[in-house]
Amino acid sequence: MADIRIVDVTDESTFGTIPPCADPGFDHRSCDYWEDADRGSKAARLAWLEPAASGPPTKPRAPNPFASDADDEPLVNPFAPTSRSRTSFNPFAIDDNLPDDNPFAPSRPDRPTVASDAPRKLALLGRGLLIFGSYAKVLLVDDVAVAYAQFGPLSAYPRAQRLRDLYPQLPAAPLPAVITCIASTAEARHGGHARRLLGAVCEDLAGRGFAAVEAYPERGARPDATSAATPEFWLTVGFEVAVDDERFPVVRRELG
Repeated sequence: MADIRIVDVTDESTFGTIPPCADPGFDHRSCDYWEDADRGSKAARLAWLEPAASGPPTKPRAPNPFASDADDEPLVNPFAPTSRSRTSFNPFAIDDNLPDDNPFAPSRPDRPTVASDAPRKLALLGRGLLIFGSYAKVLLVDDVAVAYAQFGPLSAYPRAQRLRDLYPQLPAAPLPAVITCIASTAEARHGGHARRLLGAVCEDLAGRGFAAVEAYPERGARPDATSAATPEFWLTVGFEVAVDDERFPVVRRELG
C-alpha cells in the first residue's frame, strides 16, 4: 500500500518538495505568471531558487572630524526597549506599575513565516501565511512528489482578477478563491493524484470560509504548457463551466 501524503508549502523544506514541471522549460518554483499580470512568466529561472539578496549595503556614515573616538560609539538610550524587554524602561515608575500578563486575553496561534532571504517564489507563496494560510500543496507518494497545486484568494493573483474582469456575468459577491495551478509529473499521470489533491484543496478552502472556487484553464494549449489544466479535467472534479469562452473559459465549483 502506497503512503500518500499532502503537505502545505510553508517553508524552505516543503518548498523543496515541489515537483518539476513536465516541460523542463517551465518551473513551478519560479513561476510568477499569476502573481504578476504584466510581466509574469512560467519560465524556468534557476536564479530564483537561490536565497534572495539581503538588500543593498548601507552607506557608511561620514566621519566627524570634530568628534572624539568616544563620540563614535553608539549612545545608550535608557528609555529605549531592550532585546530582553518588550516595554521601555521608565526610571520614574515603581515596581507596581509593571504590566501583568492577562490570563483572559486570547492568545494568537503561532503561524509559520517565510525568512526575508527566502527564494522569490517562496516569498510569494508565503505572503498570506499570517492571515490566509498556505498558497500551495504538494502530494507525495512514498515521499516522492507527484502533484502540485497553487491557490488562494483572488486578491493574491492579479492575472486571475484581470481575466475575471472580462466576464461581468460572473458573480461579484462573494468573491471566490482561485486555483491557478494544478499539475502532476509526467511519470505519475493518469494515477488520479491531481484529482485527489484538488479534493484536499477544495476542502481546505471551504474550511477557510470560501463559498466558491474558480479556475481559468486555457483551451488549445499543450498539456505540458498550461498551468490550469483543461476544461474537461475540471468537469471531472465537480466544477461547472461558468463562462464558455473559446480561449479562456471559467470553471467554478460551489463549496460547502
